[in-house]
Amino acid sequence: MSNNKSLYKDRILHLVKNSPLEIDTDIQIKGRVPTSVSSEFITNKEQGDWAERIVYEAINKNESYVAVHYGRADSLSAGDIGFKEFYEEYQQELNSIGKRPDLLIFNNSDYYEGIEKSVEGVKKAIGAIEVRSSSFLVEKYNSFMQLRNQEAIDRIDELRQSIFNNQNLNDILKKRKPAVYDVLQNTSLDQFREGITFKFTSLSSSPELILLSEKIKEIKKCIKTLQKRDYLSITPKLEDIALVNRWIENFNVPHYYLQVFFDKAYIISFEDILNISSNPSDEGVKFSIERDNKNQGKTTIKIDVRSTDLIIDQVAIPDHASQMKELDRGRVLFYVKFDGTSGYLEETTLESVLR
Repeated sequence: MSNNKSLYKDRILHLVKNSPLEIDTDIQIKGRVPTSVSSEFITNKEQGDWAERIVYEAINKNESYVAVHYGRADSLSAGDIGFKEFYEEYQQELNSIGKRPDLLIFNNSDYYEGIEKSVEGVKKAIGAIEVRSSSFLVEKYNSFMQLRNQEAIDRIDELRQSIFNNQNLNDILKKRKPAVYDVLQNTSLDQFREGITFKFTSLSSSPELILLSEKIKEIKKCIKTLQKRDYLSITPKLEDIALVNRWIENFNVPHYYLQVFFDKAYIISFEDILNISSNPSDEGVKFSIERDNKNQGKTTIKIDVRSTDLIIDQVAIPDHASQMKELDRGRVLFYVKFDGTSGYLEETTLESVLR
């Protein structure tokens, strides 16, 4: 294991530098200090803190390991006294040692109080975990997507047959749009899911042409539904990849992303994230690259949780209540406070991931 660990940071750096995503290992974080905070931001932070507590307590139920809080735990928000200094110090830290993970895991035999406060102590860790939270129930989401996709498949098949079984519509399509006819005739439903589609210009000079066009347009709409992302994901930002790599270069501790949903939690190694996202043939299958508002419009890698390991099989919905935060200039924000931490660790998964 020691030999593997000694090579770990070199393997990660090789993957980062050879990634087709062109990760900037020399990135320097520069940004204006935020001056205002929103209720949504505070609620998301509360949810993230709850997720970290779930993982922390679940790991510490295992007598072989000790989980230690390591990431920044400051409760300051934009607009609070001292936030400007905190924010600037955090940026300096990112630019020097990289992004600290939320938790460090030590073998119980190696642990002593305060071990995470020194560089040599941190290097004794056998794992570092970045904890993320997501506002979904995995099982309900999967059931919904399965039903959505099946309804789209059934509707495509129904519409195709309604065209082929109508001699007039069949003949019109075959004569006027032979390429579309060929696709509908020879493409399996699974192939539509995998990305096959076609171009179609509406026809409207007769009632039959209008009817045919409506059916084709609905088929295209169903195909589009089938090709939408239908999986929950673990979502490292491209910018964070570089900052995590910087931390690994300094401390050489194996790094993991762990996503806590409201019923389950999944884990994947940082090394696997780099391997999966470096394979173009896996894009759209195991991962996607997206930019969305929830991640400040930054480029984000979305790894299908079905390509990760289930680490906590049962997460209990937390107690939750409205709280109020009064800002210095008199503005009042209401947000959600999460309490209660209950998660049951898949210890065999933890063992296999760490070892």
